[in-house]
This record gives sequence, structure tokens and C-alpha cells, in this order.
Amino acid sequence: MTGARPSRAAQARGVLDAFLRPSILDRYMVAELVGPFSFGLSAFTLIYAATDLLAIGRLVSEEHAPLLAAIGYFVWQLPMIVVTVAPIAMLFAMLLAMQRLSGESEITALKAGGIGLVRIVAPLLVLGILVSIVVYVLQEGLVPFANDQAVSLREAAIKQVGAFGGGSHTVVSQLPEGGQQITYFRGYDPANQQLLYVTIVTYGADKKPEAILFSDRGRYDPPTWTFDNASIYRFAPDGSLVATSQDPSARIDIGEKPSELQQRTVDNNRETMSRSQIKEIIASGQLSPQETRSYQTTYEEKLARPFACFVFTLIAAPFGLRPARGSGTGFGFALSLGIAFSYFVIASISSAVFSGLPGGYFTSTIGAWIPNVVFTFIGIALLRRAAEN
Repeated sequence: MTGARPSRAAQARGVLDAFLRPSILDRYMVAELVGPFSFGLSAFTLIYAATDLLAIGRLVSEEHAPLLAAIGYFVWQLPMIVVTVAPIAMLFAMLLAMQRLSGESEITALKAGGIGLVRIVAPLLVLGILVSIVVYVLQEGLVPFANDQAVSLREAAIKQVGAFGGGSHTVVSQLPEGGQQITYFRGYDPANQQLLYVTIVTYGADKKPEAILFSDRGRYDPPTWTFDNASIYRFAPDGSLVATSQDPSARIDIGEKPSELQQRTVDNNRETMSRSQIKEIIASGQLSPQETRSYQTTYEEKLARPFACFVFTLIAAPFGLRPARGSGTGFGFALSLGIAFSYFVIASISSAVFSGLPGGYFTSTIGAWIPNVVFTFIGIALLRRAAEN
């Protein structure tokens, strides 16, 4: 004999209660998820980091990199790895927790007591949302800082070269009056945060040069840059030279901080940037139309991707209720990888298609959220079907 099936309104109230007034059931369900999630996060992190560990081992053994620097480099990479594998760990944990509860008939007992399936999994869905928010905060706050430290350590301590090597580099920034400033430098000293052999050209709103600065060294003096023994040449609108001067410590904002310069010049990896850094690069106007669309797509994806934690929690609930031979940790790993693989295939296709379309942030937003929307609808449909059985 089973209890009456709760109405949809009652189920909705149950989800809200799980968030606002957690009960003993809610705490019990969350406790069921904590252990598998911790195990899954550790396991997937180690699997993901295996390649990095081998590369670091080669640096120490073949290139005689300092062991402590190599360990520090690995540690600074961990936040990025954790943010990447957290959704898969959440999927794995949800599958194992639901399999155990279902296999030991605890779900059946709760349903017999008049508690609907949606109410049973409500605290886990709420936890999925909270984990998504935490992952987003780590992605935007800790990951960019940690990656900056890893890049500096890798280039300065491990490879024992300047962070930007021996090549020349250019930074373009827009001026408030409508003009443009182009900063050219031939090298960078990461230990002292100094630009080497710098030329700065300032253009007015009419695209004509207004001034040129030459300096052998520019050091970062927060919140801007100071250029030692700068030679400055100023020009009239017709291009004629009107003034020259020497400034022992010219202070000029080139538009980027040392960490931002390293991020874009060394790795040029949008995935390790925060959304605010990506937006600043887009606003600088120095990207081609295709590059702009790619950056816009990544900007929106970095908002959508952390919420895969909630999406995976939702879709894992009905999958975990299904009996399967050999179900257990191995089955959970295999099913987690299968679902995650399907999700990221759809995400990759969506990103490739929409990053090539015009429309700016609108099309980028659609492309970024398609995987979450598709898997959310699948999860809701499967959960409703399981709740009706």
C-alpha cells in the first residue's frame, strides 16, 4: 500500500521548504551525497591532473627545474582542474547516492510514507544549485589569480626565462576622449614586473598621432605604470613636431596590469580568464570580428558552464533509480563519463556553430545555454516519469 501521490503544487512547496527549512530528511539526503562527491572530486581531479604530473616530472628530471617550484606550479593549477571536474563529480555522486537509496529500498519506503520523489530529491537539487554558485565564484575569483601565479612560476622559475620570452608585444587600449594608445615593448621582467624597451604612441580621435614616448624600462607602480627617463615627443594635427621633453618618471596607464599582460601574451587562453578580463579585452577593440565572437561565446559559456552542476544533479536522479547489473562505483564512473561526454559534445557543437554567427552577445548566450536547456528538459521529463511510477 502506498500513500497518495502529492500534487505538483505540493511538490513545488516541498522544493521550497528544502531550501528554506531543511528537515531531517533533507539533512539525511545531503549527507548521502557528501561522501560520494568528495570521492568523485578527488578521483576525477587526479585523473585530469595525471598528464600535468607527468609533464612536471619531466621538467624536474630532464630540465632540472627546482622541485619546489614544480610542486608550486602544480598546486596553482589545481583550482582550474577542480572547477572543470566539479560538475562530473556532482553527477557521479548523485548516481551513487540514488543507486544506494534505491537498491536498499529507502526510496520505496519514503514513497510509501507519502513523500513524493520530487520532494525526496529536492535537497539534492538545491545542493546542486549551491555547488554551481560556488564553482562560479571560484572560476571568477580564484582561478584567474591561481593561473597568473602558475604562469609566472612556470616561466620565471621553472623555465628560467622572462614571462614573455624574447619577442616583441603590443597592447592596444582605448582612451576616454575617443583616441587610442598603442604600447609596444620588447621584453618583460616578471620578477620585478617591468616592461623593457617601451614605445607608446598616442592617437587622437581623428586617428592622427599626438605623442610618442620612448623608455628603456617601465615598472608597475599600482595602479598604473611608471616609465623611467622617458623621452616624449608631441605632434601638431598636421604631423609636425611641436615639443620634446624628458621625464624621469612618466606615469601612464597602458590599460592592463602585469597579470593581464601575462594572461593574454603568454597563454592567450580564454578559459583561464575571468569574465571581467574577457569583457575588458573585447572592449579594447583590438580583436578581429571572428576573435570578438569567440571571446563573446567564451564570456557567456563561463556563466552557463558552472550550472552544469545543477543540470547533472537533475538528470542523474532518474538515472540513479534505474536498476542495472553490476551497479556500483564502476558503473557510476562509466555512466558519469557517458553523460558528461554527451553534454560536452553538444556544448562543443553549439559553441562552434554560434561563435561563427553574427549577433554579438545574443547569439553567444543562446549557444552557451543550449546544453543546459537540453539536459534540463531531459532531466525534468525523466524525473516526472520516475515520480509517476
